[in-house]
Amino acid sequence: MIENLVMTLMPNFKRLSGEFLHCLHDTFVMIGVSGTIAWFLGVILGIILVTTKKNGILDNKIVFTVANKVIDILRSIPFIILMVLLIPLSRFIVGTGSGLQGSFVALVFGTVPFFARQIESVLSDVDKGLIEAADAMGFSKHEIIFSVYLKESIPGITRVTMITFVSFIGITAIAGAIGAGGIGDFAVRYGYQMGYRDMIWLTVIVILIMISIFQFIGNLIIKKTTH
Repeated sequence: MIENLVMTLMPNFKRLSGEFLHCLHDTFVMIGVSGTIAWFLGVILGIILVTTKKNGILDNKIVFTVANKVIDILRSIPFIILMVLLIPLSRFIVGTGSGLQGSFVALVFGTVPFFARQIESVLSDVDKGLIEAADAMGFSKHEIIFSVYLKESIPGITRVTMITFVSFIGITAIAGAIGAGGIGDFAVRYGYQMGYRDMIWLTVIVILIMISIFQFIGNLIIKKTTH
């Protein structure tokens, strides 16, 4: 019954299911590798921006200015152009400028600036009184960052991670332009170029499910850590 319904609504599914699963695997690899690296780098850059700005706990005008300008420049470059510019760097780091591995560097550079700004905004909202109290109690700069800034910002960091995840899924589709694969590339090849509209709907449904699961987990974390 269910199989017949699927075949009726998506007549090309059975023939292309193997290719779709392969592309879905590529998307998970991009999320797992590039997404994880981008998350850590974004958090680190966000911390640098907040702590080195004027009156920050690590006030450093030079470091702040450099980090701030680099992020602004990278954010201003359209992702498709950024991918092309980063091909030589991708070849140097991962040995190739195309394909799944070749997309890792571009995805990281395309995600980190946006996420770092989100983290900066979240950390800037931490109660200044808590920071001053921790400093008065003799906390080191390292302890203030981890025990105050990050601990108090877990709900906010989770929230902006969910926002960035949705954006990240979007740019993985663009990464298909350099042969990275992924379900976005699958939708373009089979849904747009070959006219299999059922495959476009399949891609949309799977993306919605992925985002819904991620948001559900994120909302649970926010609920557990909000006080």
